[in-house]
Amino acid sequence: MHIRRFRIGEERELFEIFHSAIHLVASRDYTPEQINAWAPASLDQELWARKMRDIKPFVVEIDEKVVGYADVQPSGYIDHFFVSGFHPSQGIGRLLMSTLHSEAVSVGLTELTSDVSRTAQPFFEKFGFCIIERRAPELRGVVVPNALMRKVLQ
Repeated sequence: MHIRRFRIGEERELFEIFHSAIHLVASRDYTPEQINAWAPASLDQELWARKMRDIKPFVVEIDEKVVGYADVQPSGYIDHFFVSGFHPSQGIGRLLMSTLHSEAVSVGLTELTSDVSRTAQPFFEKFGFCIIERRAPELRGVVVPNALMRKVLQ
């Protein structure tokens, strides 16, 4: 397993990870309507590519195949954190979270925050995040509940 920064041209691979994570894993905690609103197959790929270039995520590779990605913004906000639905429970998320923590500390951040799905909340809690607020954001006209979580860094 290898972690590095995202490279231009990998946007489609990251979309496939995002889509599989939601459709194969988060689907146990959300309705089909919520899943399709959150991760529609028809998502505008140019908007997606621009988003990936803007957030500049770290990516994890296994055998030169990208299997997960996550970012941490200068504010300490984790915008995206996804592991391929085809590669669960292999330590990919742990490696991503460890890398985000190291990055945050190296740039002097005092806390990390993220809007975390029901599915990922127990994982984030294992790394010391606490729920600050339960939320009900609307995506494409459908409420997809999540929680704002925060971790204070030492």
